[in-house]
Amino acid sequence: MLRKDLKFTEEQRREYLNMIDHVGQHWLEVFDGESEFYNAAYWDLFAGIWKKGGEVRKTDAAKLMLGIKSVQTAAKYVETAIERQLLLEKDNPKDARSRLVTLSADMRTRLDAFFDT
Repeated sequence: MLRKDLKFTEEQRREYLNMIDHVGQHWLEVFDGESEFYNAAYWDLFAGIWKKGGEVRKTDAAKLMLGIKSVQTAAKYVETAIERQLLLEKDNPKDARSRLVTLSADMRTRLDAFFDT
């Protein structure tokens, strides 16, 4: 039984799910199939940094992961990305008390290609 207040047909919803599957497959390709990064937290992190111009304070990077409530857990995700050289860490010239993270050149190239897809 269909509800009359629904905006989309079942076929349109199915097509939406197909599109999400397609996007997910391309997201895996960004990381050469490495499933560790097939995670909404990493999507939030990398897409958020990209959207902000590719560089943010390290503490702000952790806050981009909306589904991660623990500051310590979010920091671990950021650290993993730094260890894997997907993000680079550097001094903040405007505030010596904070650090900046930036997309590595390789990660920026991969994200640009992903968004073009």
